[in-house]
Amino acid sequence: MTIGVCLVENQALVREGLQSLLALTPDIRVVGEAADGEEGLAAIAASAPDVVLLDLRMPKLDGLGLLARLALTPQPRPAVIILTTFDDDASILQGLRLGARGYLLKDVSFARLTEAIRAVAAGGTLVSPVVTERLLKGLPPVEPAPDEPQAEALTPRELEILRLMTGGFSNGEIASALDVTEGTVKNHVSNILGKLGVRDRVRAILKGVELGWV
Repeated sequence: MTIGVCLVENQALVREGLQSLLALTPDIRVVGEAADGEEGLAAIAASAPDVVLLDLRMPKLDGLGLLARLALTPQPRPAVIILTTFDDDASILQGLRLGARGYLLKDVSFARLTEAIRAVAAGGTLVSPVVTERLLKGLPPVEPAPDEPQAEALTPRELEILRLMTGGFSNGEIASALDVTEGTVKNHVSNILGKLGVRDRVRAILKGVELGWV
């Protein structure tokens, strides 16, 4: 299957370079592009991409604003990868909390870029526990809201799956690694999300890092 990608990046040179590179890959096709967040929302709605490569700093509506607006749209939504120069830890972490599946540096290699696109299109993530822990340690502690659910303890198998999730593995890859069915993994992931009081895999990983479980 061909993976449709939408480029939301305000620098024309970067956008054109990405498009030229991705055109060399037979299973990845650029289906839309935009120079700011407002155009990005329209391009995503028009092209229905599988993956969005999203710049954080853009005019009119920045990357965080786009993610917040995208979260209000009906499912299914595309997987979003933040493109960053890695100089704004708070924005990266906020982007992950708003639903991005991960982040890439703008000087990423072509091989890593295509690998990342395929990974998130298959349901995986690009959230390194080591880097995420650094991000979290660099920010002031956030007190939980009074109505925020407390995390329940995970079973050994659930912890094992959560740690595999932090490696970016999809449900299918986790099932293969553990020699179980993909349906079994989906059930475990659903239990993990419920116990941690989060609604997606990235937030589960962030919560696991905050709790020191991964």
